[in-house]
Amino acid sequence: MTEQGSKYDQLFYPYLFEGEKTSREAVIDQVRHSTLEKCHEIVALRQQLFQDAGELIIAAGQAMARAFASGATLFAFGNGGSTTDAQDLVTELIHPPYAHWRPLPAVALTNDIAVITAIGNDVGFASIFTRQLIALGQPGDIAVGISTSGNSTNILQAIEQAKKQGLLTVALSGYDGGKIAHSPATDFCITAPSDHIPRIQEAQASAYHALLAIIQALLAAP
Repeated sequence: MTEQGSKYDQLFYPYLFEGEKTSREAVIDQVRHSTLEKCHEIVALRQQLFQDAGELIIAAGQAMARAFASGATLFAFGNGGSTTDAQDLVTELIHPPYAHWRPLPAVALTNDIAVITAIGNDVGFASIFTRQLIALGQPGDIAVGISTSGNSTNILQAIEQAKKQGLLTVALSGYDGGKIAHSPATDFCITAPSDHIPRIQEAQASAYHALLAIIQALLAAP
């Protein structure tokens, strides 16, 4: 392309405005290389996560299966991209992707925008999940907090409140685990050892899907 384009276009897609300087083949090769590089990164991180936390994932899955067998409800929460992970986890519990999996009770505390904005406005953003757990959580239930940094204040406070109420607490984190990994209120913290947020979130998705498989396998066992 030789057209001027907008400043946004020139900033994010400079190769489209270099005229004859960049060929279509070169752009395709660059995209192919970038895609393969990302694939190698996430495969390596998933392998590292399995090596570092495989036994922890199994132990967390076993504890969660016992809780579900006793009638627990799972509450999931996170910020930003972790919000969608919490929603995905809950969706696959309520509406399993496989016919032989059983539906399980779960609530995404990220879904009710009226509640979130009310608490955020009247009390503070740090309490948007804590207040919901106070109202909904029962002893024996499960709280799953997702944070790429492990330092999100509202996730940490919710985990601490859940522990006070007798819930099983599970966290998914990144980097070195952050404050959540070192909190005595966290029963299980599965940490993706990376400082790249997209890779962390992809590894966290693998971790909670592994948890789902473990839970369902154990609940289906005699």
